[in-house]
Amino acid sequence: MCGIVGALLKSGSVTEGLIDGLSVLEYRGYDSAGVAIVHDGGVSVRKKRGRLANLEEALGDGAFLGALAGIGHTRWATHGEPSDANAHPHTGRSGKLAVVHNGIIENYIELKRELLNEGESFSSETDTEVLTRYIDRLWVEEGGDEAALVRAIRGVLPRVTGYYALAVLAQTPTGPVLLAIRKGPPLVVGVTEDGGYLSSDQLGVLPYTRNVVFLEDSDIALIGPGRLDVVDASGQPVTREARAIEWDPSDSGKGDYPHHMLKEIHEQPDVIARTAFDRIDLGAGDVRFEGGAFDDDFCRSIERIQILACGTALHAGQIASYLIEGLAGIPVDFDFASEFRYRNPRLVHGTVALAITQSGETADTLAATRLARELGARTAAICNVAGSTQVRESEATILTHAGPEIGVASTKAFTAQVVAATLLAIRLARGRGVLHEHKAREILEELRMIRPKVESLLTDAAIARCREVAQQHAGKRGFLFLGRGVNFPVALEGALKLKEIAYVHAEGYAAGEMKHGPIALIDTDMAILVINAEGKVAEKTRANIEQVKARGGVTISVGSDAASHAIAASSIPVPATSEWLSPILNSIPLQLVAYHIAEIHGCDIDKPRNLAKSVTVE
Repeated sequence: MCGIVGALLKSGSVTEGLIDGLSVLEYRGYDSAGVAIVHDGGVSVRKKRGRLANLEEALGDGAFLGALAGIGHTRWATHGEPSDANAHPHTGRSGKLAVVHNGIIENYIELKRELLNEGESFSSETDTEVLTRYIDRLWVEEGGDEAALVRAIRGVLPRVTGYYALAVLAQTPTGPVLLAIRKGPPLVVGVTEDGGYLSSDQLGVLPYTRNVVFLEDSDIALIGPGRLDVVDASGQPVTREARAIEWDPSDSGKGDYPHHMLKEIHEQPDVIARTAFDRIDLGAGDVRFEGGAFDDDFCRSIERIQILACGTALHAGQIASYLIEGLAGIPVDFDFASEFRYRNPRLVHGTVALAITQSGETADTLAATRLARELGARTAAICNVAGSTQVRESEATILTHAGPEIGVASTKAFTAQVVAATLLAIRLARGRGVLHEHKAREILEELRMIRPKVESLLTDAAIARCREVAQQHAGKRGFLFLGRGVNFPVALEGALKLKEIAYVHAEGYAAGEMKHGPIALIDTDMAILVINAEGKVAEKTRANIEQVKARGGVTISVGSDAASHAIAASSIPVPATSEWLSPILNSIPLQLVAYHIAEIHGCDIDKPRNLAKSVTVE
């Protein structure tokens, strides 16, 4: 959740780079921010509650300029309220060591009690300060040099229960030392002759090098100019290969858009093209994934698929379940990763666990996939980040090529996941011989033609229509999103977007279930958005619109079904396409409606309260 950065330079000043890195990572948490540098024989810290701008103001005196080594942190609060005292970095009693932390130390109360009994004192409520004080005490006892610091960390970590990505900055007799330690949350390292850099996200390293190293669990890395020394938990040296990253640092900017979210909504035509077009083999009516992933033998070996994901990614997974069962005939289960890992699940022989995740570092999804592997499943992933833990641990992967997504509320990553799921369903069906090439080619041709249809939903006129709907209904008491079949998960996703960024009550519901309870909520102050595409359930969904109208509800029809538009109070038309592909198009107006309602309410659209982008802790 939190974002951490660090650097040790050969020359220059590290502070400006720390701030730049934190600005890229602020989507991971924005309760507070802070930096620590090596200065005057010790470690100096500045940290402030609130957004990064508050920290920048505190650094305006220039006192931190010229330092060669530093670490930084932007916080999503877990232990202790957002405050200056609870902000990171935290320091040890020696005054020569500071730590920033992403994760949770589950047994920190026990460790804190031990330290209190030994005379230690604390200035914050955080678990991180406990860990920092513990490392600092042992480091001083071990001798206070670089080797002693590695020994101290290796001595403390076996006592720690939980998840953590740590950056440790220390001033030793021979100069500053920067270490990175990982167990769970991600850490990325880049090294050049001019400096060593670390970050929670590759975006924090890309301004300096495109060749990055993704640290693995239990790694302890010493970082500096031209230096990356990694040892494992036993202290044995290990080699971690660098990976070339294609993303451009400029991709993380807003461009001419007022918000990252709006920019990312408008990037969806390109994202769809990058995710799909090079993989479509129209001649064969099939799909070809890089490296031969999901070849015929793999496809034929599958008896069942278990989809594991969280939040928006799970909604993409639910759409995937309709596609895979409907096209490939493979039974599919889907589960919240956080529930799967704790419900004592049972998997049949021949199960493939399919993880869907934007970051590839979601803690619950990783843990659930690992459990599925322990239970005998093979593992696969749909993911946006090459080199992420989920990708490295999966037997087969479909990269979505969505590029960096900075807005906390996912838009283009969701669309890319749905496109990838569509390609996967067709490949599974063709690999198993259950879908004729003519039918597969028909769907793939529709997918090839979908880009201009998406672009038509992002014209000024189309956006104005979504904005008008938002203006008409922004003051409603609540929102109900209804969908059937493959568009039921679209209803869930539309409601989630509205909750996330506009802070209004919204619920997604299977349209056929409306009369089994939610119909009691319907009155003139409830807006009901009905997602309906032309297809086998269109008539059934129109009946739901009539039922809502009969009870005084206000209906907004979204989709390609003209008959639904004719009976609804208002509508957002969507171009016609295959019913299987309709979720791609139907999702975009719902993203825009949520965006404009949030805009009307004056919400912080890119950084909604209490949320963070990458959930790397439970």
